[in-house]
Amino acid sequence: MHSLIIFASGKGSNAQAIIDYFKANKLASVALIVSNKADAGVLDIAAAEGIPSQIIGKQELASDNFIGQLQSYNPALIVLAGFLWKVPEPIVNAFPDRIINIHPALLPKYGGKGMYGQKVHEAVLSAGERESGITIHHVNEIYDEGSKILQAHCPVYSHDSTDTLAMRIHRLEHFFYPRTIEYLLENI
Repeated sequence: MHSLIIFASGKGSNAQAIIDYFKANKLASVALIVSNKADAGVLDIAAAEGIPSQIIGKQELASDNFIGQLQSYNPALIVLAGFLWKVPEPIVNAFPDRIINIHPALLPKYGGKGMYGQKVHEAVLSAGERESGITIHHVNEIYDEGSKILQAHCPVYSHDSTDTLAMRIHRLEHFFYPRTIEYLLENI
């Protein structure tokens, strides 16, 4: 069974979707959840699921000690699920092509520093886009510029609000992220 580490900063709906998917599919399990926020909902999910969790500060994130701790789990993948900090280069180098992220837009549009969550949906709506979606990609040292693994599209309607668009995007995320992880694990 493959080991996954999830990094998240928020409520953890994608983390929950991944955990639930791999409960039924025994290909992988989540070994650790890492958050940069002590009040992140994803930590409640970790506790409820009996998954070890860790709160990390910016200084610790790039430390040899933390990288060694991550390596001790021998993760097949590190999965970013709403983690709002840039992954430092030492972690990227320690896990080449084994860190993935999900972005709530069709990259390269609406990506980069500061583009996350509702900010992305606001930008998509303000630009009058007729389509949005998600991008799952490898992580490198530049925000949202790693090689694309998968994009899934959805319509943007003239009557959409950021909330209605976000709901449509979340459905794509919850369906495609666990299945993309499964695909990657089957082809390691």
